[in-house]
Amino acid sequence: MTRRARLWILAVGGAGLAALLVAACLRLPGFGGTRHPYGERVVRASLARRTANTIASVNFDQRAFDTLGEMSILFAAVLGTVVLLRQTRDERRARPRPAQVALPVRRYALIVLPVALLTGLYVIGHGQLSPGGGFQGGVVAATALHLLYLGADYHALERVRPVGLYEAGDALAACAYVVTGLAGLLGGTAFLANTLLPYGTFNTLSSGGTVPLLNAAIGMEVACAVVVLLARFLDQAVEIEEENGK
Repeated sequence: MTRRARLWILAVGGAGLAALLVAACLRLPGFGGTRHPYGERVVRASLARRTANTIASVNFDQRAFDTLGEMSILFAAVLGTVVLLRQTRDERRARPRPAQVALPVRRYALIVLPVALLTGLYVIGHGQLSPGGGFQGGVVAATALHLLYLGADYHALERVRPVGLYEAGDALAACAYVVTGLAGLLGGTAFLANTLLPYGTFNTLSSGGTVPLLNAAIGMEVACAVVVLLARFLDQAVEIEEENGK
């Protein structure tokens, strides 16, 4: 195909997409109006399934299949990072030298670490009830571990961060999300349909049907993914050196 033909195809496709976007925007509700048909439907569906956090209901119930795609993007990014930053033949692994850490920094990091970790787990565990959820809580829990790097040294972080286990946890969490969806198919409903479990009592930890399960799977996947990503980049910056010493 010639360059001219590719440009024509791009122009036609872009014009068609622009026309569809304009047509869609003309049918949107008025900005700042009191009637929001999509929001009203979302809230009704969330309350019908006993999910107090409407955003969690959207992410893990009404559009759980889209969330599967978002999780897959993160999983693919981690996999690509692991492949690209793997140790090559012309590199060697050197043990990092401990660095002096100011006493106030050390105290602050070691005090805040358990608080931040518990906060991340709390945000994940209460994702169907309050603002937050698996994505946000996973990031908080993963980055909390790295306060040990700031407050102590890289060797201390390595002891609580066996990368192989987190890589396995990342894969298992992604599989758990998919298996929950397949269980719906085996139960005679749609993929990722929120019909497997009772909806429970509104505003309790056991409410929301499969929303807490999918939220926990995302929390575990995000936490493990962030730990693996940071581990690979830190390895490159701290431990791995080329044979010429760079």
